[in-house]
Amino acid sequence: MIEIRSCAGFEELEACVQLQVETWGYDASDVVPRKAFRVAQAIGGQVLGAFDTELAVGTGAGRAESLVGFVFSWPGMKTGEGQPRAYLHSHMLAVREAYRNRGLGRQLKLEQRLEALSRGIRYMEWTFDPLEIKNAFLNIHRLGVTVRSYLVDFYGVSSSRLQAGLPTDRLMAEWRLDSPGVQAILGGRPTPTPLVEERIRIPASVHTWKASAWKASQAGREQALAVQLENRRKFQEAFSQGLAVVGFDRDAEGNGVFALGPLTQLEPD
Repeated sequence: MIEIRSCAGFEELEACVQLQVETWGYDASDVVPRKAFRVAQAIGGQVLGAFDTELAVGTGAGRAESLVGFVFSWPGMKTGEGQPRAYLHSHMLAVREAYRNRGLGRQLKLEQRLEALSRGIRYMEWTFDPLEIKNAFLNIHRLGVTVRSYLVDFYGVSSSRLQAGLPTDRLMAEWRLDSPGVQAILGGRPTPTPLVEERIRIPASVHTWKASAWKASQAGREQALAVQLENRRKFQEAFSQGLAVVGFDRDAEGNGVFALGPLTQLEPD
């Protein structure tokens, strides 16, 4: 059984630090330290953990040792048009390898949403790598985020093995937590078919190319980089023309396909 709740105490926060290293292979230059998690909790952020209660009982492990996933956000303030509004920037989500592909990442995001709404926070955002097909599918298809901005090399050099030495290009996910569209998607109800003007494809093999690049394969890095640069151009051009990501799916070969349509289809903030 999996219990999702706010992490409590230094040991559980330290378990989040260790899971970062396990997931991304971060070195000291990239890892978020325990103190930062503690500060985020103190100022209105979230550090929610997923704990395997059966693991804890079966092995005699403590609560911290049973942590199998976590999600972490910082509080922020939007100061654009109208009155300032509080929001959350979800910086990190990790799930232990043996617990992946079970929907646990989605469960953590849903718990984030409920906790935010309980405090009157209606908007959340986060970045994600446009080359990671599983992440895009979760964010867009299963959570209902929209995307209208492309961030070039947003984090700079990264020690993450998942990044494989590529520029840290990111898309910005915008999650309107209580919008009709998001509520329909989360509730499994049909949504209006969006107008699609362009599609951007991510080959399924990019995951293999990135993995080989991390193992010092120059050919793998060049193949992945070529896709990244070509799609960077396509996204930037589409966004400059007033398009936004309005859907995502996978084809029969496992390739990821971003659907882009007019920005006017997005629900208002």
